[in-house]
Amino acid sequence: MSYPGGDLRDQLAHVGAEAVRTGLVIGSGGNLSAREPGQDACWVTSSGSWLDRLDRGEFSLLAIPGGEVRDGRPTPSSEWRLHTETYARRPDVNAVIHLHPQTSVLLSALGHDVALLTTDHAYYLREVATVGFDQPGTADLAVTAAEAVAGGVNALVLGHHGCSVLADTVELAHKRAFNLEEAARATYSALLLTGDDGSRIPRVPQRFLDAVRTGEASA
Repeated sequence: MSYPGGDLRDQLAHVGAEAVRTGLVIGSGGNLSAREPGQDACWVTSSGSWLDRLDRGEFSLLAIPGGEVRDGRPTPSSEWRLHTETYARRPDVNAVIHLHPQTSVLLSALGHDVALLTTDHAYYLREVATVGFDQPGTADLAVTAAEAVAGGVNALVLGHHGCSVLADTVELAHKRAFNLEEAARATYSALLLTGDDGSRIPRVPQRFLDAVRTGEASA
C-alpha cells in the first residue's frame, strides 16, 4: 500500500500507530504536527493522546507562531510550542515528529553521538544534532530546539527527553524518525561489539554524505 494521502491528520495518525507498533514509543510518548505548505497554522495532537489511537478529533489547529487555537478542538499537547517555534524558523518544514525513542535518548545521556552507519541513515538524516535538557513543555525547550534546527538540521535529540524530526512532508518525517532510532540502535550495538569509546564505529564515508548533499546520491 502506498503512503496514506489526503488529510494531514490521517497521515499523522498513521505515523502514531506505526511508531507504537514498531516500539519507538509507548502509548502517549510524543506528539505530532503538520501543516499545509506555506500556511500559518498547523495541526498538533491534543493533550494526552495515545499515538496509536489517533483520529481527526484528536488534533488542534494552532496559529504559527503564537499557538492560538483556531478551531476549538481539544487542548493541544503541552509541547505545542516545540512545533510552532520550529515552523516559525523553518518555512521549508511542513511536518514535525516528536517522539520518545529509548535508544536515541540513552546514547545522548551517555554522551555518545548517533552514528550514521548505513547509506539509509546518511541519506535520510545527513546530520543528527543534540541539545541538553530543558523542562518538557516549556518555552525554553521550544526555543532551544527550534534554534538548533534553524540552520537546516532535520534530526535533533533532546537530552533526557526525546527527539524532534522534521521534513517537508509527513511521509519523509516518518522515514527520518524511524531511521534516527534505527541508527541509534546500530550505534548501541557497535559500542557493545567494539567495547570502546565509539572511535572504532564505522561511519558512512564522507564522500557519500557529500554526494547526498549535492543530490548526486540516493539511498
